[in-house]
Amino acid sequence: MLSSSTLKAIPDPGDDFDIKNGALLSPILRPRVPGTAGSAAVLNHFVSFFKENLPAWNLSFQNSTQKTPISGNGKTPFVNFIATRDPPWTSPGEVGYLTLVAHYDSLIKPEGFIGAIDSAAPCAMMMHVARSLEPALVKKWASMDKAGVKGESYDHYFEEHKGLQIIFLDGEEAFVQWSATDSTYGARALAAEMETSIHPALSTYHNALSSISLFLLLDLLGAPSPNVPSYFKTTHWAYQRLADVATRLASTSKALTSSIDRWFSDADSSEGSYWLGGRIEDDHIPFMARGVDILHMIPSKFPDVWHKITDDGEHLDIPTCKDWAVLVTAFAAEWLDLEGFFDLAKAGMKQKRGPLGRTERTVTSKTEL
Repeated sequence: MLSSSTLKAIPDPGDDFDIKNGALLSPILRPRVPGTAGSAAVLNHFVSFFKENLPAWNLSFQNSTQKTPISGNGKTPFVNFIATRDPPWTSPGEVGYLTLVAHYDSLIKPEGFIGAIDSAAPCAMMMHVARSLEPALVKKWASMDKAGVKGESYDHYFEEHKGLQIIFLDGEEAFVQWSATDSTYGARALAAEMETSIHPALSTYHNALSSISLFLLLDLLGAPSPNVPSYFKTTHWAYQRLADVATRLASTSKALTSSIDRWFSDADSSEGSYWLGGRIEDDHIPFMARGVDILHMIPSKFPDVWHKITDDGEHLDIPTCKDWAVLVTAFAAEWLDLEGFFDLAKAGMKQKRGPLGRTERTVTSKTEL
């Protein structure tokens, strides 16, 4: 669990979420229909960001061409972009990922549709998470290396090798009418490929798909005062952890909005509650069908601008966007055991460190409605 001091030290996106000139968000606020120049420009924005700011991350693409209702005799190209960060001493198949996911494509109609909540803002949030966590990850792994807690000895101290994976999916939106075949083009192609990407014998994880410990899907985020239910019983525990982080952020005055601790209406729900997961189809479906655990961050009801031309930068609630970015960063930091590795000096704070250079602690093992 992150301390109050660490929560306060989580970086804020600041001007990077400015809709006109923000380094992260503004380049995504344009039409991004698969196979178009706008889509290619936004994909290049993602790639350039990671290459320039996070050179230690592993970058890969998953490409497919598929028939769509409007492709005629041809096929439409779809490009998924995957960025991963592993402990430096690990080999393929040894790392379990917290996987953050959002789609970067936009609707083909109405013409000029931007899709700010759907899902330009979630993409910018994931970029912020990656950049914010990198220094803490480097410090943690350097401390482990110095203490000799890595490689074969790692399992004596920790449950598993943990890494961060960020996936920007193409082709979520339908071209004509949402259906099993006219939607989630990129997600369907990627899930199928990951299932057949086999790791070496004796690996901890059999294939790339089983390496996903939690598939955290961000969609339709950026409107004020969202209500996000808990959609799946199997990941209600993770939902409650995220809700708890939101409550603690509110108590530290880190949050910019007054409602962040009320975003998660099912935080107190019991195991016997009703779950809404089957009512919303989204990019998680092909992964869930293959047994991946899903934590779906999508409001219910959907924001008023959903699939309207007004889903643009001007209709984003920027404080809410920033709070989502900080919240997901904090959740990921707890998942990755990064307490004690953030730079508190910038926030004017002090922190006692343990023998590994960290705070001492005990280590235990869419169909739209």
